[in-house]
Amino acid sequence: MITCHIRRLAIPLCGLLLSGHVFAADSDKPLLQEGKKTLFQRVLTTPGCKLGKTAGDAKGQIQPAFSSLYVYQKADANGEGWVKVGPDSYGKTIGWLPKSCTVDWKMQLTLAFTNPANRDRLLFFKERKSLDDILSAADPVSLVAPLRAKLKRDGHVDGVLAQEPEYFVDLQKQFYLLPILSGEEVMTEDGFYTRLLNVASVSKADASTKSAGDVNQLKGFNASVVFVIDSTISMGPYIERTKEAVNKIYGKIKQEHLEGQVKFGLISYRSNNKAVPGLEYRSKIYADPNQVKNGEDFLKKVANLKEAKVSSSLYDEDAYAGVQSAIDDIDWSPFGARYMVLITDAGAIEGSNKLSGTGLDARQLRLEAGNRGIAIYTLHLKTPSGKDDHAKAEGQYRDLSNFDSTQSNLYQAVDAGDLTAFGKQVDTLASAITDQVKSAYMGDPAVGSALYSKDDGGKKQTPEEKLLQDTALIGHAMQLAYLGKKNGTQAPLVFKAWISDRDLIKQNIPTTDVRVLLTKGQLSDLSDVVSQILQAANEGMISPTKMFERLRSVAATMGADPNQLKQQENAKINDLGVLGEYLVDLPYKSDVLNLDEETWKSWDGLSQEKFIRTLSAKLRHYQKYNADVDRWVELAKGSDPRDRVYPVPLEMMP
Repeated sequence: MITCHIRRLAIPLCGLLLSGHVFAADSDKPLLQEGKKTLFQRVLTTPGCKLGKTAGDAKGQIQPAFSSLYVYQKADANGEGWVKVGPDSYGKTIGWLPKSCTVDWKMQLTLAFTNPANRDRLLFFKERKSLDDILSAADPVSLVAPLRAKLKRDGHVDGVLAQEPEYFVDLQKQFYLLPILSGEEVMTEDGFYTRLLNVASVSKADASTKSAGDVNQLKGFNASVVFVIDSTISMGPYIERTKEAVNKIYGKIKQEHLEGQVKFGLISYRSNNKAVPGLEYRSKIYADPNQVKNGEDFLKKVANLKEAKVSSSLYDEDAYAGVQSAIDDIDWSPFGARYMVLITDAGAIEGSNKLSGTGLDARQLRLEAGNRGIAIYTLHLKTPSGKDDHAKAEGQYRDLSNFDSTQSNLYQAVDAGDLTAFGKQVDTLASAITDQVKSAYMGDPAVGSALYSKDDGGKKQTPEEKLLQDTALIGHAMQLAYLGKKNGTQAPLVFKAWISDRDLIKQNIPTTDVRVLLTKGQLSDLSDVVSQILQAANEGMISPTKMFERLRSVAATMGADPNQLKQQENAKINDLGVLGEYLVDLPYKSDVLNLDEETWKSWDGLSQEKFIRTLSAKLRHYQKYNADVDRWVELAKGSDPRDRVYPVPLEMMP
């Protein structure tokens, strides 16, 4: 039986009640949502929606499906409701639409498909009951398997409107809108929390979309492997062994005639060279894979890479500076498969440390790498000298090396820093990637995910076996992304359906990620408020009572009711009115919004410091989003640039 929970996505489909009169917005602003002071009413157009010059004008022009428009007026004409709409919230209107061909969109939430490499393709159901029946079944396979078999055989099944594309649709490269209209979190029979979501989806049909049937499409699939190496004192032997591994692989590449298909690069990092000038640099590109011709050229470019001659000021090094350089300073776009291999014997300087060169932590860098389709391996050398550092460093690098597309963790420990074991792992990884590219070049199709879910009977894997399995699965995911891009794969041509945000069988694997579409103004507002909370929290570490005193003061300056603030003795941050209304109904549990004064006072210094560090990292990410001009999206043609939106991952909200 499915257990329903009270906490729901507060995005109901019901529209505002209309009388027979015209409702107009004040001062050339759109109408406000019911019960809101700052959120305007918006609608999405459905296929065939015609825009008229006046209410009741049925001879208007057909609008692109799923244009997001603001509602400025409402009226009745010819026995039906009409809405006057505009592309932005700054007073520009373009005409009238029949209410019947629009869908209320009360919150700008959209979904992005995860990579389908290790799960079945998501199904879009016509009725919610179909999903309920599957997720409440003792054996969901008995219901799902016949559906998929019939889909494969006949191409359609009653009750299933569509299925996710076979290849990965990358939201970063080709924005598509999969808006959430309503939904509910449930617990399945197998004990997993799952969201049942009522979504809408229309992508433009493209006549130039290529056929996906030709396996020779993979012939152009290529790979880049960029090593990011700690080159501080003690790393000399590992640097030389990495050079040796790459040289051996280049020999194999030459034998297989794959010189143009696999490229290696190398970035070295140390620590803050202003604190210790003798370190010479914080991070440095020795070999850019786009410029390396062959193995001999690679060795020539990295010949001068040696370990540092002086010690850093901390045991931790600035690993994140090396990782960020690899993400931002290397052009990954020519490559289908994108791998980074971090090699280190020390922890990473946290983003909140004044010696950090990035201001970012593992989680933020992992998201940035994921945006570019890069998988980060970490080979962590657990040498005796760093025994007190290993546990903390392992936590950092496990976080950094989560490859979200396949739910794989690419962290590998090298016990005691064993040089022989390290060499085997580097050889295995480089060889596996090369073999993968060779198979693609020979025209082998992207294999199905079933190969990666074999039951090994509980047998413990060797580090090399785990590397091979992870690399094969990730290679499959990257091939799906490559083919998706090559074929111009688009989101399904569906309107209004029910989906599960978890795989119907492997219910621990997500099928979608939630993105919050924030405007420039909302992102700026969010940054300001988070800054205020951080200032209050820093004061609160000195005197616990000061944090919420400061936040009440901030709330008062923002126009909150002083009497209400006094009455709420143990108010949550969410209740104080310092955060925008666009955050209130988000479908997630927030440590920040739900924090109250008693909880804050009960925390020890380390817990408070962790809260501050996490929030600081998110604030730095908002600054990166603001500067990322390529990914701001126009939801309606001709809208004011201030109403463009950025798809912020839900986990990056405060």
